[in-house]
Amino acid sequence: MQQSNGEKVFQVFLLIFITGLSIVMVYPFMHVLSISLSTPAEALRPGVHFFPREVSFFAWERVLSTESVWRALGVTAFRTIVGTILTLTLLSMAAYPLSRKYLPHRGLYTMIIVITMFFGGGLIPTYLLIKSLGLINSIWVYVVPGLFSTFSLLILRNFFMGIPVELEDSAKIDGANDIRILFTIIVPLSMPVLATLALWSAVGHWNAWFDALMYMQDKTKITVQLLLRRLVITNTGDPMMPVPTAEQAPETVKAAIIMFTALPILIVYPFLQRFFVKGIIVGSLKG
Repeated sequence: MQQSNGEKVFQVFLLIFITGLSIVMVYPFMHVLSISLSTPAEALRPGVHFFPREVSFFAWERVLSTESVWRALGVTAFRTIVGTILTLTLLSMAAYPLSRKYLPHRGLYTMIIVITMFFGGGLIPTYLLIKSLGLINSIWVYVVPGLFSTFSLLILRNFFMGIPVELEDSAKIDGANDIRILFTIIVPLSMPVLATLALWSAVGHWNAWFDALMYMQDKTKITVQLLLRRLVITNTGDPMMPVPTAEQAPETVKAAIIMFTALPILIVYPFLQRFFVKGIIVGSLKG
């Protein structure tokens, strides 16, 4: 089918727009990667850095040989994996009964949960609550307070409401209880939305730093994002990772640790995306 002149102009405009948007998004990443692989003199050179003119692995050697960086990465990986699994489990167990009309006072429970989206206790009451629960300086402070998301719960609840009740009725005739129905029927049919919520939760945990700043005084349990913030933003570094001198070009170390913290998500995301797309296809066929 031959395109009209207006369609051709739109295609050209769309191509230019997407190309420009791609450059804007890719350039900061390439700049930081180039700085991390540059020599101290090259890193201090003003201008555009797409590729390192003088390659040096000093910054990466410094980051990879620092024990505190690996420890912080392990803490962040723990909160991301455990937090995401527990969040999806609790959300599924809460959204399933709220999606069924036979639950008594279902509307009241939903309204109470929705209210928490608009009203909160504030920073100081939250800190006092965390302290009273004994979570200060505990690694579980990264997981427990963020286990439940009202917004994610509503999304999952609405998706569960679209699953035919007849599937549950047939399973109950075969003797299945509610727990078995949830994890053998409802959850497999909800892989598209669960994959989306898992991605949101994992990225949120990986990028979180404020809770570590507020509730964690133990330097051995801080997250990699807080370590990165101290090095890049406040320029105070870490007691176990002395900030290099000006002659050693701290910009290279900062760039290296930025790339180091971004690489795990960049590596894992394509696999999550493939799983997400597959879940959408399976869900659309089964739904």
